[in-house]
Amino acid sequence: MRIAIVGGGISGLVTAYRLRQSLGTSADLVLIDQRDRLGGILHTTDIEGDPVDLGAEAFVGRRPEIPALMRELGIEDQLVHPAGKRPLVWSGGTAHPLPGNTLMGIPASSESLVGLVDAETIARVATELSRPLHWERGADISVGSLVADRFGEQVVRRSVDPLLGGVYAGTADSIGVRAALPTLAAALDAGAQSLSQAVREALPPPSTTPVFGGIRDGYRALLDALTAAADVKVETGTAATRLTRAGTGWLLDPVGAVDAVVLATPAPVTAALLRDIAPDAAEIAAGIELASSAVVAMALPAATELPDNSGILVATSEPLRAKAFTLSSRKWPHLAAREVALVRASFGRFGDDSLLAWQDAELIQAAVDDLTTVTGANIRPLSAVVQRWRGGLPQYAPGHTARIADLRSATADLAGLALAGAYLDGVGVPACAASGTAAAARIHASLA
Repeated sequence: MRIAIVGGGISGLVTAYRLRQSLGTSADLVLIDQRDRLGGILHTTDIEGDPVDLGAEAFVGRRPEIPALMRELGIEDQLVHPAGKRPLVWSGGTAHPLPGNTLMGIPASSESLVGLVDAETIARVATELSRPLHWERGADISVGSLVADRFGEQVVRRSVDPLLGGVYAGTADSIGVRAALPTLAAALDAGAQSLSQAVREALPPPSTTPVFGGIRDGYRALLDALTAAADVKVETGTAATRLTRAGTGWLLDPVGAVDAVVLATPAPVTAALLRDIAPDAAEIAAGIELASSAVVAMALPAATELPDNSGILVATSEPLRAKAFTLSSRKWPHLAAREVALVRASFGRFGDDSLLAWQDAELIQAAVDDLTTVTGANIRPLSAVVQRWRGGLPQYAPGHTARIADLRSATADLAGLALAGAYLDGVGVPACAASGTAAAARIHASLA
């Protein structure tokens, strides 16, 4: 069997690993990626002699996929957890505690918002229970329109946007309720009488399991272990240009004839490769929009006076260029032990790619200036690294779940073809790993 995996991000690498497990050593697995490295938007570099992630730097620890995968690969000793410090929200020219007891920033009650929003908004949230809620079962609207209607615009811009900006590089206006907050949609479908009630019902039950996890030496450790265990032929700097049927198999340029293909690629690339074989599916995939972002990772003198918080999120109503800061040395105990203080500044939201055209020096200076503003500290980087992510994150717009269902339906009859990636069932690393596992299972079943 010869199988091609297009895309060397976490989705493609997990696919290759699972196929090697199920098909054994005789399978000829080929993985190609147009980048000059593997990992996709997971990328670890060295700053001041130690590894630092420039893409995702954490995963949802209450999902099982990544801890289980690390155990399988024998790198479970790399698993680390945050220190448990809370982030701040910069709004109105000052820092506020991030509201607690919220679902992606949507509050279950008004108490958590005191100080962050004005008295009129507090009263609006407090009385929301008494206002009729009109929700059509199965409906999907933007998170922003739902929250603004029930709680007001300040809650959207100061509480919800900062969190959605970190997950999707988008805003509440570009993200749909059903895909981003499925438990909230389920509570609304079940007949919740108010948004406050729906949030309370959708919140996860109390748990002692850490919310997030990380990897001590960065995602590089996971990517390297996956590549080795998959025993896959890797061709970086190689773009797939066309996919057509060839008998019972496939012809993938420039790989050649293969028995099966997995497209673990961003939605626009998937759309281009599906165009000849499944035009309806290609049109659906092409409709999924992407957001770009940039990260500036800085090493500061260890004595820099940073807040004792995990990070600082920026409300979308603020004039700052950065949308968030991760105070990495405060957030992660293993990074706190290093001889420098590590901070990551994040830039870019859906619909505004202007900052990505800036020179590295301009982005670094913006990071320094904005970090100075939100901390009041004397920010003097010892070193800094810029990483741009053009089209790095798909937008889960209203109707996304239906769109993905239609995409799967439109490709269901294509035996020997599977899809994987962040645009399907979640942008987080665990969701991407799950999509790779599902793609491998589909291919194995098709070949069997």
